[in-house]
Amino acid sequence: MSEPVRVTIYDVARESGVSPATVSRALSQPQKVHPHTLALVLAVVDRLGYRRNAFARSAGSPRTGTIAMVVPDITNPYYSEAIHGAERRAQAADIGLVLANTGEDPARERAVLERLIGRVDGFVLTSSRLSDAEVTALSDRASVVLLNRHVEGISCSLVDQDQGSQRIITHLAALGHTRMAYAGGPSSSWVRHQRWNALSGSAQSHELEIRQLGPFRPSLEDGPAAAEEVLRAGATAVVAHNDLLAIGIIRHVQGNGLAVPADLSVVGYDDMFVSRFCTPPLTTLGGQYESAAHHGVEMLVEGRRNQLVVLPSSLAIRESTGPAPGATPCTSSSLRP
Repeated sequence: MSEPVRVTIYDVARESGVSPATVSRALSQPQKVHPHTLALVLAVVDRLGYRRNAFARSAGSPRTGTIAMVVPDITNPYYSEAIHGAERRAQAADIGLVLANTGEDPARERAVLERLIGRVDGFVLTSSRLSDAEVTALSDRASVVLLNRHVEGISCSLVDQDQGSQRIITHLAALGHTRMAYAGGPSSSWVRHQRWNALSGSAQSHELEIRQLGPFRPSLEDGPAAAEEVLRAGATAVVAHNDLLAIGIIRHVQGNGLAVPADLSVVGYDDMFVSRFCTPPLTTLGGQYESAAHHGVEMLVEGRRNQLVVLPSSLAIRESTGPAPGATPCTSSSLRP
């Protein structure tokens, strides 16, 4: 038996002939809505059986009209897209968005959350560095949605890593690379482990060698250290945790007289805008990060629990990858995805 279709704030707005923001205001701040409009909206709410979101209904916890988005590094361009998507969806619901930066520090993330619990209506945790147990415990005290992270029992919105990582390996294998490296991000990063599992599994299926190196900070500054480890490993191709680390690797390799991709092919993750303008332009796996954040805030606003949204990823092939030194590239038809 199929589940009944959930009525959303958009359905109420459409039936009422008003904006979603007006519906949200009618339910949370009725004194600010014209009596005629208020009566109309409430009638449609009753007729459609619309249920307000969980954090708005929680007994003994008056609404603040604000949610918090917690990010590890506000200077990372990846999070700019996510913040924009979250901000647009929060604005549509007439909800304020507070931004908190944790500096890639789990202890700082814990402190930020403790300060904000009770002061906001819920949390959007982006690439949280907390353990699964800590995230689950937080969800018992507050409404929580995860971005770029998955924890069982908590609503999550993310971009596919598995199939995309497999496409990276297939691409490098087609170029004749048999010895690769993965420059992994922080050890507390969930996505680091997801990517490694997919990359190593795909490499094994192609009978190729790949080594995990690091951990490294996902920054330009850690590029030199990552590049040195990659070169010591004898890899002809490296997949970096994100585009910033990949660009840092490229700059260090070129500064030491080697060429990309002639001596080393480099792949990143996230398809940041800077990846198109580095030299050479970066091959990278991207996705709909703004949409993922939009979905995440929507799940929080609508009170949807234990839901998973996975959006597709796409591999942008640019000039930072090329044939392995001395190798003859394979045809794509001879490779398994």
